[in-house]
Amino acid sequence: MKKQKTTLSDIAKKTNLSSASISMILSGKKLNRFSIETIDLVKKTAKELNYTNNKHKSLVGKTIIIFCPSVYNPYYSTLIQGMEQKAIELGIRTLIKTTYWDLSIEKDSLSYLSTMPISGIIFSMIPENIDSVKKLSKQIPLVAVGDEDTTFDFDTVNINNFEAGKIIGNHLIELGHKKIAYISTSLNEYHSARTRRLDGIKHVFNLNNLNPPLVLSQDILPQEEISTADIEFNTGYKLAKICIEKYKDITAIVGINDMVAYGIINSIKDNNYKIPEDYSVCGFDNIFPSKFSSLNLTTIEHSIFQRGEKAMNLIASKITDQKNNEYNLQVTRIDYKSRLKDRKTTSNPRS
Repeated sequence: MKKQKTTLSDIAKKTNLSSASISMILSGKKLNRFSIETIDLVKKTAKELNYTNNKHKSLVGKTIIIFCPSVYNPYYSTLIQGMEQKAIELGIRTLIKTTYWDLSIEKDSLSYLSTMPISGIIFSMIPENIDSVKKLSKQIPLVAVGDEDTTFDFDTVNINNFEAGKIIGNHLIELGHKKIAYISTSLNEYHSARTRRLDGIKHVFNLNNLNPPLVLSQDILPQEEISTADIEFNTGYKLAKICIEKYKDITAIVGINDMVAYGIINSIKDNNYKIPEDYSVCGFDNIFPSKFSSLNLTTIEHSIFQRGEKAMNLIASKITDQKNNEYNLQVTRIDYKSRLKDRKTTSNPRS
């Protein structure tokens, strides 16, 4: 007797959820409606019951290339893990190409990949070779994890970095800070997320008739990115030391991301100051160490893992649309909201 195929209803009965909820979770849609525990339960039950979705049968064995600047920063490793978890569910193979923010590596890789039998490309950052990427997106499904301000002709999964900067700026102003510093790695046209975060902070400080943040940045060459794994931490440490020694009126320091912020924290403590009594510190991204009790950091939640999953879902949809001759008929932009995670590394400024 032929074994009956598992249906959504079977999973619904075992989990006490509706079939509609099961469908949304397994297809990766509207996951913000469900708790992490519920999502895990549904996926576990589906696996136990050997549930398969014929909709994804055509994706099995497809190969996706994931571009990434570096995997040292937990932001990117978490983003990629979100992509790969969804890829495993869909039967998609993944390969990772690190660029270390080197324009020539990205350009050469794009040229090489255009001749390869791959099914799609995901950028875990905003591409540097925009013109080449736009051209390639006409030939092959392509998705980028970017910024809400970007207007590319391909699918993107975004956060609003300007809004994230505003959230940090308002948080510090509400605490009473008037003199703050913004510490960053390279600030240029290739790193719009970094400049947009700064612009958001400047915006709210201007609205409150306060001087803009003191900006301390260090240009990082691709060779340094490759040879120095902890370059972001080191940059935060070095520039925070300069800030402490030269600018005595600064009461809060913002790192461009959590890795830079941890360098700032170590620098402050090594100079015998306390956090947050002497200096408030905050970052962006909410990487997983930021939750550890011994490493608590006030930061901005950016739904890293979920955006990785969503990017893989989008590329899968693009591949399917390509088979249905609907490949270039629409551009999808998915925006995630930024949220403050106050973990008490910020407080009222020292008197």
